[in-house]
Amino acid sequence: MSDQSEETLATPPTKSCCTPARNDGAPREAMPVIEAHGSPENPIAVKGGRSFVGTDKVAIPLDGEGPERKVRLADFKLEAQTVTVARFAAFVAATGYVSEAERFGWSAVFTGPPPAGTRAPLAEVPWWSRVDGADWAHPEGPQSNVEGREDHPVTHVSWSDARAFAQWVGGRLPSEAEWEHAARGGAVRKRFPWGDEEPDDETVFCNIWQGRFPHENTAADGYERTAPAVSFAPSPLGFYNMAGNVWEWTADPFRVRSMSAQAKTRNAGARQHDEKTLKGGSFLCHISYCYRYRIAARMNLTPDSAASNVGFRIAYDAGA
Repeated sequence: MSDQSEETLATPPTKSCCTPARNDGAPREAMPVIEAHGSPENPIAVKGGRSFVGTDKVAIPLDGEGPERKVRLADFKLEAQTVTVARFAAFVAATGYVSEAERFGWSAVFTGPPPAGTRAPLAEVPWWSRVDGADWAHPEGPQSNVEGREDHPVTHVSWSDARAFAQWVGGRLPSEAEWEHAARGGAVRKRFPWGDEEPDDETVFCNIWQGRFPHENTAADGYERTAPAVSFAPSPLGFYNMAGNVWEWTADPFRVRSMSAQAKTRNAGARQHDEKTLKGGSFLCHISYCYRYRIAARMNLTPDSAASNVGFRIAYDAGA
């Protein structure tokens, strides 16, 4: 790893390249009841028992990624890959489901930094734009489509969309602890699914940003945006892309376990907006700005939020 990366680690960034939350005040509809007719796809059995969640080697304290906490997990199953565009299309065709992005009429799309002298579309994260007509079938807006990306993770899906799909296949979203346990391959301490070796702009383990975020992406990993759900080397247990590619919804509400004033303020906002926890980072993460592709890293979004770097994978109880 370069000297610049080591300096970044010593003073980790607190800002995020990550997804802007939906906050337009539109009323939410109740989630429809979906009957289970779809089929699981390549679920991997994961042995539970004593484990842990979080880390004592905290890089971004305000995200609540530490301290490490002990947990006890039941055995469970987790699909080897995130849900793909093709599977979500089959779900929509079978049920007539309309995603929240479609109902709202827009979603957040990564468009890069705005041209000099122009007003940022979203001031907090100026490389994101609210794009009318963007949804799971039109990831960059109504002029785009998913042809050729059927094996990529479905994106622009909200927490409610993910839960509706989970109902269809008889599964559920994983807890944060289950997600971390599966990514680590059990109760072992490591920073990434492959171990502790740090990816950089030349050393590729996963689909993250290479270059100078957000101005230059060399795409050294082969992808400017999402990669196929089954790509790069799997983890020791057989899971694909649990670092980078797309953020993954979990079942858990977002909470920072700290008594600091900042944590209390953040938790109050999370409760007010019913924020949920996402794991894994995305193709936009880079150590210089958003060091969130580590297993312990996390992000929070309102459950109706959706964007071009948010997807999900399905968990099942052991007996399912």
